[in-house]
Amino acid sequence: MHARPNSLERALELLDQGSWSILAGGTDYYPGLRDRAPTGAVIDITSIAALRQIVIDDQQSVYRIGALTTWSDLVAAELPPAFDALKAAAIEVGSIQIQNRATIAGNLCNASPAADGVPPLLCLDADVELASTAGTRRVALGQFIQGNRKIERNANEMVTAILVPLNATRGHSAFLKLGARRFLVISISMVSANLELDADGRIKKAWIAVGSCSEVAMRLPSLEQALTGLAAAGFSADQGRAELADVIATTVRADLKPIDDVRASRLYRLQAAAELILRVIASAVTSAQGSQA
Repeated sequence: MHARPNSLERALELLDQGSWSILAGGTDYYPGLRDRAPTGAVIDITSIAALRQIVIDDQQSVYRIGALTTWSDLVAAELPPAFDALKAAAIEVGSIQIQNRATIAGNLCNASPAADGVPPLLCLDADVELASTAGTRRVALGQFIQGNRKIERNANEMVTAILVPLNATRGHSAFLKLGARRFLVISISMVSANLELDADGRIKKAWIAVGSCSEVAMRLPSLEQALTGLAAAGFSADQGRAELADVIATTVRADLKPIDDVRASRLYRLQAAAELILRVIASAVTSAQGSQA
């Protein structure tokens, strides 16, 4: 069975009536079939135009990123520097053809430990909005993705938007990804940082997240706390950079639990994550200082 509703209301009514797979961009759905014909009931939501937009919702004080927003849509959108990391991740999601089709919500719902969009969104304190005929609810992204291919969504619910609080968009961000080659690769490690500086150039608020180094991408709150209050200018000096590297290495060893697999060993992932964190912090600081100049 195949349905292509033109409204969110109709899609939610269908979800109440049985077991459905939800099709958005299809860039995970079709490869998952492995050349088999689709089976079961499928709701194609691509005709619901209201789900493909990025707007500021003043009532909720959030940026609302519609569930059907593609990575190409995101890159083209005029957004503050706090979204730079998410845009950088967007251009790492497969080829241009995939970026034109794949949706941000689909990337989250697929719940891969290597999902490129998750670390930048964690650094934006993002929530996931879920809707059903009974109403809507918000779930923090860190709770929405519960494990490898596991998400917090009831069978009668659909992701309708990603919500980014306005107060998380005052900083400057950066994203880096390491793979076996430059493009079209599943990451060995990826890191995002979002830093807000005060008027004196000290870190007022820090968000740091790492993907591909644990079952789900995760924030590093102990490192965020250690960074808060530090003078960003000090990171450019050799001693400051060395001290920062030591703090990062200690945090990474304590908080991350990567696995050994065909792409990299556990030890290599830990070392790579530490170096990537150092680099994204430096990049975010440079961006923030440039805005204050």
